[in-house]
Amino acid sequence: MERRNFIQASTLFLANMLWSDGLALAKEMKMSDAKKIVPPTGPLTYDDVSSVSPALELYTKKTLLGGLWKRPELSSRDRSIVTVAAIIARMQMYEMSIHFALALDNDVKPAELSEVITHLAFYAGWGNAMAAISVAKDLFRQRGIGIDQLPPAKGELLPLNEEAEKQRATQVGNNFGTVSPGLVQNTTDLLFRDLWLRPALAPRDRSLVTVSALIANGQTAQIPYHLNRAMDCGLRQEEAGEVLTHVAFYAGWPCAFSALPVVKDIFEKRTK
Repeated sequence: MERRNFIQASTLFLANMLWSDGLALAKEMKMSDAKKIVPPTGPLTYDDVSSVSPALELYTKKTLLGGLWKRPELSSRDRSIVTVAAIIARMQMYEMSIHFALALDNDVKPAELSEVITHLAFYAGWGNAMAAISVAKDLFRQRGIGIDQLPPAKGELLPLNEEAEKQRATQVGNNFGTVSPGLVQNTTDLLFRDLWLRPALAPRDRSLVTVSALIANGQTAQIPYHLNRAMDCGLRQEEAGEVLTHVAFYAGWPCAFSALPVVKDIFEKRTK
């Protein structure tokens, strides 16, 4: 009996010690993390950038804003769509706060920005879309953008090209239907018979968003189908090539160069 009481008391003492140490460690880690991870309180100024990297300040002023954004191969509106798609695909939340606002200033409608986020839930992941929501909600509130300016959850869809969709669905089903029937069915029902037919984004713009996100995430295997679709919907070759130039700055040169031979092959095949 005494031995049992001794063991129980020792166990309780040890548990209290571990609990106290755990709380102290958690508190220490929380304080340490708070010192290490301090989110920016506002937009960076040129002085802020220069205080860390004078070269990056120069590149930002001269090469990015004074050069890339003024190239005529893409309109300012298209550049905003490409940028928004790329930064959502890569979950660059600091850039979201800047470029969502710039997109609205560059004539991207609130309904279109909303629909870009919805679309990229499927092409960049739900978490990325929710991160974009967390930024956009504050911007919409600041600009007085209400639910009446946003696309409805359900509504009339654009006409479906039955023949093209049947061909796509048959090919995908034959290739992968036994591997992942759920994915194949959802691709047909959710994406190509629903999401892609939502009218809040023009078909060209929806394809532009998709291609930009694929390039930004290095998903080159998916580019041929979607870039061909984009060009079938009116994206010119000159514009498609400029998407690579633009995304290089927002996703890095390796992503753009990985897509380069794929895009080159598409261009060559379309001119034959």
